[in-house]
Amino acid sequence: MNAILYPVAANPEEAFARPKGRAAREREAKDIGGGPVRFVTEPTGPGFASRQAALDAYAGRLDDPRPGRSVTLAPEDHYCSLAERIEGASPPEPVEPAFARGRRWPKQPAVRGKTVVRLMISYWRLADEQAEQDAEQARAMRRRAEAAALDAAQLRALARQPLRPVKPQQPLDAGLFEMPAPEAPHILIPDE
Repeated sequence: MNAILYPVAANPEEAFARPKGRAAREREAKDIGGGPVRFVTEPTGPGFASRQAALDAYAGRLDDPRPGRSVTLAPEDHYCSLAERIEGASPPEPVEPAFARGRRWPKQPAVRGKTVVRLMISYWRLADEQAEQDAEQARAMRRRAEAAALDAAQLRALARQPLRPVKPQQPLDAGLFEMPAPEAPHILIPDE
């Protein structure tokens, strides 16, 4: 089975048009990019009114399920897909529980906005290691008064960053009647 070779690039447009190279694994992507990378899936290109219009625009780059239009892509070329998105709609307001007429939550408001089909590309994005180290952890930020003033983009950035330990992990504390298992020294078993 062939692995998918994902593009290595700084942004989705570059990944689609002219990537620095392709890699299946993070280690290979780091070698190509010359630094840290992060695997992401992001939208690129314009929004299309229908799935067929998007398939026509990206002919040869996507599998076309319509009869007579099948394009045989190599297994390593399956890093693009189509996804429906709602554009121009504001996020729904939070609702309070209603507890009315046997229902807990009120009826969901209708989504207002135009549905478009966008090309989603999965790729190895070049990351800035220093910026990741300087970013504040979500667990520390949520305790501050400024946390309520964060916008949606800042909250998403906090949620997507990897967790880092506050301090090094302490070694196992073996009690008087415990001993490490001979076949698995990281597990303590009672000894009596």
